[in-house]
Amino acid sequence: MVVENVKEFIAKRIAKELKDGDVVNLGIGLPTMVANYIPKGVNVVLQSENGFVGLGSEPAEAETDKDIVNAGGQPVTIKTGAAFFDSATSFGIIRGGHVDATVLGALEVDQKGNLANFMVPGKMVSGMGGAMDLVSGAKKVIIAMTHTAKGLPKILKDCKLPLTAVGKVSLIVTEMGVMEVTNSGLVLKEYNPRYTIEEIKSATEAELIIANDLCKMQ
Repeated sequence: MVVENVKEFIAKRIAKELKDGDVVNLGIGLPTMVANYIPKGVNVVLQSENGFVGLGSEPAEAETDKDIVNAGGQPVTIKTGAAFFDSATSFGIIRGGHVDATVLGALEVDQKGNLANFMVPGKMVSGMGGAMDLVSGAKKVIIAMTHTAKGLPKILKDCKLPLTAVGKVSLIVTEMGVMEVTNSGLVLKEYNPRYTIEEIKSATEAELIIANDLCKMQ
């Protein structure tokens, strides 16, 4: 799978996790693609921490408005009934527990649900952004990322990079599978049939528990 197809595959699978009526925040990068694949008939309210609710899918070039962008500076469409507000209100929504789910990228995740996604020591850091607030305030934290980086596992027994949050990750979706963080450990719930279970285990440093009802990714 080429990189773009991998990202689309992950975004499409995550979109199926969103439920009718959910308020959802999509992080910068791959997570923003989820907006393009929300199933028909599922009405989700997308929130952006730069100050509005009611984001739509990515606009066609002719529809692009440079003044309407998400938190990553990418052009977005606006749905009927959308609302704009200041940062204080935006983070009041997040910190007040009104976000049902957030989808974020990650540099590393571990089997205890710890997340590292904002810095690599020795490299320029733009800041943590809203990630710290989102992982603490959202009811469900979904990680969207590739399974490895340059062939090295990103799903670890213990994160090595500085943590964004401790024990807050609910679900991890990669091109290889869907993994749920539980009290018993990291459970592989779905797998991509392009890969064998042994290949998935080999690409994962964390210990994987294979679900009794393991199924193929849809």
